[in-house]
Amino acid sequence: MTDTKKLTLLDREPLTAALVEQWEVIGTLLDDLSDAQWKTPSPLPGWSVQDVVSHLIGIESMLEGIEPPLAESQVPEQAHVRNPIGAFNERWVLGLRDRSPAAMIEAYREITGRRTAALAAMTQDDFDAPALTPVGPESYGRFMRTRLFDCWFHEHDIRDAIGAPGDEGGARAEYVLAELVGGLGFAVGKQGGAPQGSSVTFALSGPLARELHVAVDGRAAVVPALDGPATTTLSLDSRLFTRLCGGRVDPAEHLGEIAVAGDEELGRRVATHLAFSI
Repeated sequence: MTDTKKLTLLDREPLTAALVEQWEVIGTLLDDLSDAQWKTPSPLPGWSVQDVVSHLIGIESMLEGIEPPLAESQVPEQAHVRNPIGAFNERWVLGLRDRSPAAMIEAYREITGRRTAALAAMTQDDFDAPALTPVGPESYGRFMRTRLFDCWFHEHDIRDAIGAPGDEGGARAEYVLAELVGGLGFAVGKQGGAPQGSSVTFALSGPLARELHVAVDGRAAVVPALDGPATTTLSLDSRLFTRLCGGRVDPAEHLGEIAVAGDEELGRRVATHLAFSI
């Protein structure tokens, strides 16, 4: 049985409003795509812009109990598919690949409309209830924050693919950053190999400007402040930070956009191992 004391409890109304707004933003973006842009490769291996939208349709459909258009046996092995979740995603991606842009928009709006209605019918108790989520046993509200996280990232996957930058600040982005911060200790300590007693500060500029501190004391964790100067400080734009954490870009190609102060070797190692959410 899940210990409810350990669940992340989130206010239903603002989170639901942010998630619905995120769906609407994506819908408006899709309305303006040309036929050629739907087929543009996205930052995600093997996926076009249309495939990204198919994935979004698929996950929200799953939450409504709708089965994918393809059976598991109909999905061939592909280099970018590395786990069962990836294989499940392909049942939607491949199943919708031949749909026209108009049909894709109709399907997207239909399923996000259903999900909007479903969320509106929920109570705060429903949001606080235990649920199985992509991050393990958590509250249903935390599950919806991961949905916002996923949709926000995919909005910008589409924007990056077609060269149409959008707003990367505000309430929706704050929920996304909260999800990213939850994995930052793992990225710095486990993947970046920050040693015991060290600390790393991320000095972000841009739409999510702030300082994030990670201290390694037993295990690496995000802390409100450091007792002294960080072992290394990485100064970069928050737009690059989110893409590095999301594995959307090759860090080696962007090291020139990251200023490292203090322990330069540790700073470079952390910068090149930030991808923990793909």
